[in-house]
Amino acid sequence: MSSKLLDCRGLACPQPVIETKKAVEAGNEKNILVIVDNTVARENVARFARNAGCAVAVTEKEGCYHLEITVSDNKIKNMGPVPEKKAEARETAGNVYFITSNTLGQGSPDLGEVLMKSLMVTLTQQDPPAALLLLNSGVYLTVEDSPVLEQLMVLADKGTEILVCGTCLNYYKLNEKHAVGTVSNMLEINTMLTGPYKVIAMG
Repeated sequence: MSSKLLDCRGLACPQPVIETKKAVEAGNEKNILVIVDNTVARENVARFARNAGCAVAVTEKEGCYHLEITVSDNKIKNMGPVPEKKAEARETAGNVYFITSNTLGQGSPDLGEVLMKSLMVTLTQQDPPAALLLLNSGVYLTVEDSPVLEQLMVLADKGTEILVCGTCLNYYKLNEKHAVGTVSNMLEINTMLTGPYKVIAMG
């Protein structure tokens, strides 16, 4: 069975995931080697591959990450039909909160912080949303000293998927302080936004 090399060093998020997705879905290779040069790309590519039913082995070489992806036989075109794709979704449709700021509303930042905490407390007292998508300064809500960290952890325990923009964490230099949620990418976030959910934009 053939193998494929994807050298994704230097590619901006979410391009490494997109290239990996294309290779897996093409169904032409059993083994795919993806090379990336940062931890966010490593985590995003590995998570995509595992979610697609592939085995993943990660090694670090000369400052880069080599992800050896083994595609399952039922995804290889010449090894039988590919089963019908189920709706990706986390089939339980619900609300998705698209949060692009660490405060709620325009005006006083102090008031906005109080309102954001009030919202998060309220969400913990209701049926949990399907997901929280945090971009731009919204990623500050997921760090160690966040005023809503406790509420986010409660929501995560209740099954809410918390996706945190890896590019944004890098930009604000918050990677070491990230405390809750999954470091994600624009492809995954956009898939949620265009899925079967009701999207509520906050910020």
